[in-house]
Amino acid sequence: MSRKRHKIPRAIRAKLEDARVARLATLDARVRPHIVPVCFAYYGKVFYTAIDQKPKRVAPERLTRLRNILAVPQVALLIDQYDEDWTHLWYILIRGKAKLLPIRGHKERARALLKLRAKYPQYTARMLPNDAPIIRITPDRTTFWGKI
Repeated sequence: MSRKRHKIPRAIRAKLEDARVARLATLDARVRPHIVPVCFAYYGKVFYTAIDQKPKRVAPERLTRLRNILAVPQVALLIDQYDEDWTHLWYILIRGKAKLLPIRGHKERARALLKLRAKYPQYTARMLPNDAPIIRITPDRTTFWGKI
């Protein structure tokens, strides 16, 4: 197990490229946890996730994860693999700060959209519009375990 990695090792970066889903944990203003599965992309030293066009019960701006990030920016992102052969289990836990990227005139936003669309073909078919809310997660601490 490793902690406080500022640079994520190459073997971990390879797992991040291949992994298809993560779980994003946020806290509300009263420090109550909320966790949801998300699609994500890793770029350089940050992670991106977006609010896509999959059906939601509320408007994007009313989603709990967005409200929570505005109230308490500390988040956790868990990427893992389960296998019946437990020698193949692994996880990567990212703890850090989340920020909602501005919609207009932002090069980072365009880069995030490009990375997410490259990783998930569904996003190229209008599932991820240019004005979708994008969350940047900047890691403070990375922990990993298992067959990495």
